[in-house]
Amino acid sequence: MSGASLAGRRIVVSAGPTFEDIDPVRFIGNRSSGKMGFAVAEAAARRGAQVVLVAGPVSLHTPQGVERVDVRSARQMREAVIAALPADVYIGAAAVADYAPAVIAPGKIKKKEEQLTLALVRTPDILAEVAVHERRPAMVVGFAAETHDVEFYARGKLEKKRVDLIAANRVGVSGSGFESDDNALTVYWAGGARALGPAPKTELADQLLDLILTRWPA
Repeated sequence: MSGASLAGRRIVVSAGPTFEDIDPVRFIGNRSSGKMGFAVAEAAARRGAQVVLVAGPVSLHTPQGVERVDVRSARQMREAVIAALPADVYIGAAAVADYAPAVIAPGKIKKKEEQLTLALVRTPDILAEVAVHERRPAMVVGFAAETHDVEFYARGKLEKKRVDLIAANRVGVSGSGFESDDNALTVYWAGGARALGPAPKTELADQLLDLILTRWPA
């Protein structure tokens, strides 16, 4: 089914990290490059889908034929994703920060004491919200980047967030995951799983889209 048409489908993809500001100079972030999500958006557009790409702060070119919405924080990403609904598919490939500073300092925090304590609050759970939204897409796909016990945590996320598929990968290993051009995924669903790769993220994007089509609700 590789290369099967997505003409007439509307797909929303979120990609990259989010940056949660501490003050005008510093932020909490992560190492996500956005390459996997951008590859998925590019592959979907190439197959004829109408694609909205909600991108965190990354330095990547916008894929041809893709509508790009740039955001910085988890809250901004949540607003952009919800605004892009309804859609046929939502693919949450972004590495959204779990916590953000409770208060953003208006000026640069000066170095004074030996220790600095930051109060953090939970950010919006975009994937879980989309999965139960009144305009829920037919397919909701999440990503899970784990350092260990990948299947255990991925299946837990699949059930807890009520999504259709979880594409999980192990990070912290050479030649895969964040910042790399290559990756390997294991996609889980209720009662099944399939390994994709290792391969360039551009190839994995097409493999993932093929799998989504095979799992499409009857």
